[in-house]
Amino acid sequence: MKIDPITFAIIKNALDTMVDDMAYAVMRTARSPIIRDVLDYSVTMCDAQGRILSQAKTVALHLGAVPDAVEVVMKKFAGKFEPGDVIILNDPYEGGMHLPDIFMFKPIFLQDELQGFSVVIAHHCDVGGRVPGSNAADSTEIFQEGLRISPTKLYARGVPNETLFDIIARNVRLPDLVFGDLDAQLATCNIGERELLRLFERYGIGELNAYFDELLNYGERLTRGSIAKWPQGSVEFTDYIDDDGFSPDPIPIRCKITVKGDHLLVDFTGSSPQVKGAINSTLSFVKSATYLSVRCALGADVPNNAGVYRCIDVVAPEGSILNPIIPAPVAARALTGYRVVDTVFGALAQIVPDKVMAAGEGGNTVVALSGMDPVRKTPFILVDMINGAWGGRADKDGIEGVTNPSQNMSNLPVETLEARYPVILEEYSYRPDSGGAGRFRGGLGLVRQYRVLADDVVAQVRSDRAAHAPYGLFGGEPGAVSRNVLNPDTTNEPLPSKFTCRLPAGSVIRHEQAGAGGFGSPLERSPEAIQNDVRNGKVTRSAAEAKYGVVFDGEKIVSSAPRQRLQPSGAEA
Repeated sequence: MKIDPITFAIIKNALDTMVDDMAYAVMRTARSPIIRDVLDYSVTMCDAQGRILSQAKTVALHLGAVPDAVEVVMKKFAGKFEPGDVIILNDPYEGGMHLPDIFMFKPIFLQDELQGFSVVIAHHCDVGGRVPGSNAADSTEIFQEGLRISPTKLYARGVPNETLFDIIARNVRLPDLVFGDLDAQLATCNIGERELLRLFERYGIGELNAYFDELLNYGERLTRGSIAKWPQGSVEFTDYIDDDGFSPDPIPIRCKITVKGDHLLVDFTGSSPQVKGAINSTLSFVKSATYLSVRCALGADVPNNAGVYRCIDVVAPEGSILNPIIPAPVAARALTGYRVVDTVFGALAQIVPDKVMAAGEGGNTVVALSGMDPVRKTPFILVDMINGAWGGRADKDGIEGVTNPSQNMSNLPVETLEARYPVILEEYSYRPDSGGAGRFRGGLGLVRQYRVLADDVVAQVRSDRAAHAPYGLFGGEPGAVSRNVLNPDTTNEPLPSKFTCRLPAGSVIRHEQAGAGGFGSPLERSPEAIQNDVRNGKVTRSAAEAKYGVVFDGEKIVSSAPRQRLQPSGAEA
């Protein structure tokens, strides 16, 4: 069939608008703050073969895992899909990523034939397990982490599966919030179904599916066209996770990228074996992290669909931290996904140095506080995700107070946090001098300091980059390392990067997030940019003098070290 470019553009934009409308629907209807305010969810539309047609501007780390999840669903229910069905799953060893992320698929039918799927993934506030929030880094097997759901029909021909609803209700700590968020997912799937059927009614089944095929081919062609221009051969890069919370040994993530023609092989052989703590990552999540990293180095006109994935093969040995064997725990697997992104970026910097930023803050920090609200007399679970800083780029400074590029999430507003939970946020600020020095400075890390007002609060923190600072590129300096402190104004007790403990009322936890790495030699930074950083409180005078070689007279820079030229010849960790 001849493809009309105008019709092609209309259908492409219709799909993009469709998924963004779905994303807004989740935000407006979800019950729990981690979805509604932090935006830890994703939506996408798939064709009848389960191929991603378009994905919303939501958590990118989720979406590259959809192909593996939909493959499991289609295998289990082949020939058994019916109108009105809704399938959910969360089992990391059967299509999922970690237990709080519940996938929901709604098959879409027209003329009694399957035409596609609307898909919503949401991070639920609790799915049971040994620690409230179901996200603890110190679990040692999947069985401690909560309720595992293999691909199961939540609704069959529109009729609710009361047995499954009852199992969920009896295994989660806040069933009203969980069911409210499941309802938000279902309402959003219904929106996707309605809008996709409108497209079919306008263009017809045969014609629209032909355009879907062309849309995926278009994504593949643009991706291959970009990769074909890259230098041929292999590059390698290694980054580290500090520890798994049990052993102090650093955990290497090794990446080898081979450019062969218009195709990439990304091989993680040599990465750490699976670990005792819950930072192991499913292979589907590693694929997702890899896809999005490569996508960041492609042109802005490349569509976000499954055509991109055809150009990239990902290898991670079974039994490694990037492809664990059951019963390895995976609740805190996001940390490893972030380090995969950092590692792939470090390798890509040797291929396309002008397309990649230095390491960011290391991924968000998770601070979970739970207990009994002394005023409302009800249980509470706060899962706060602190999103920090980007690394310096080839032509711009890193920015701060912003989501990691793999997330598209948000920091929970202070007002929302304090209105819903017995917690006071005593400080929420930038961390001066934390951004790595460079021709283009790394973004600053954030500080969040919490005072708990309830007694016997379970505190669980998942952070990193306390021992291995975010790397700079091409002579840029690393960012500052992170730090956790208990009661900073009294005992000032250092805490590890990953821990679970109980706190009495009045206790204070302070997290100082790592800063991002710099890009290029600090001696290439302009005196005007240094002056502005000092004026804005992002860099202290003493740090400016030490890192950038400038001399102040009063508030003005009067001299500086000889400026050097940036030579982007390779990445440095």
